[in-house]
Amino acid sequence: MRTSPGRCPDIPKGSAHVLFLAHMEVTVPAGLDPAVVADLLAREKARAVELQREGCWRELWRVAGRFANVSVFEVGSVDRLHEILASLPMFPYLDITVTALATHPSKVD
Repeated sequence: MRTSPGRCPDIPKGSAHVLFLAHMEVTVPAGLDPAVVADLLAREKARAVELQREGCWRELWRVAGRFANVSVFEVGSVDRLHEILASLPMFPYLDITVTALATHPSKVD
């Protein structure tokens, strides 16, 4: 059973929040030591799990056939999103495209 994450701690109760869609493509340099890559990936997973449990990283989906993911973050500002992305161990090897999301009038709740 999937548990619901909490609300991202940087968003005070009753305050505004912003949803961002992030597409992250990973490019690890060819000559990077496999032990270093394994360590980076382990630390990346731990950080991703931490952010999901906090409620800041709302969705995480693998892009089939690529070393990439699409994610939804719920944070208080674009500056906070940048802090989160920069805290990822794989950040130096990520090509990230961010899109701010807005409510769609045809969405069924």
